[in-house]
Amino acid sequence: SNTKISNKLIINQHQNMSSENATKRATSIGWHFVILMSRQGKIRLSEFFSSYTESEKRRILRDISSDILPRQPKMCNIIEKGDFKFVYRRYASLYFVVGVPIHANELLVLEEIHLFVEALDGYFNSVCELDLVFSLHKSLSILFEMFVGGMLTESNKREVLKNIIEAEGLVEELGKAGEDVGSQLDDGLSYQEQFQLGRKPGRRGDRNNARA
Repeated sequence: SNTKISNKLIINQHQNMSSENATKRATSIGWHFVILMSRQGKIRLSEFFSSYTESEKRRILRDISSDILPRQPKMCNIIEKGDFKFVYRRYASLYFVVGVPIHANELLVLEEIHLFVEALDGYFNSVCELDLVFSLHKSLSILFEMFVGGMLTESNKREVLKNIIEAEGLVEELGKAGEDVGSQLDDGLSYQEQFQLGRKPGRRGDRNNARA
């Protein structure tokens, strides 16, 4: 009996939390998330700026695979999904899919996606799927340089690339000074991003203590 009551309380808390998150997303502005997916349904980059449960994230990825990938090139680039909508553009073999509030300006979102792609092209010299596979952290760095909390904060491609190159130069200098470059990069990434890169999450201080 106590177990049933406890389970009901947990379910109610989960439902209330999901409802609160949905309300916040509905009244927010900017991107909720951005997903880069290949034609084969492989996730090449995913970043959620708004709060989603793991089950909600899995549902979003399933919806992208089922609703967007089969669509013909001349079909509409906007799909409404309840309290948000997908806005996407296809570049070669990659789909750039963004989730935005239902009231967002779709043309503006499409232009923001194109700005992101231009920044990637500028860094990788015509970005391709393999660039995202082998240099995911670079793509995330460009994304975070342009977008903060889902809001576009820097639209100047040259300024974005300049800041990325300066950051790389700083990391290189630290590496020459005998620092652990990999851990320096890890310190700037979330646990999810470190998992995406195939790294074991942990800060530099933790590793140094472990070595000691």
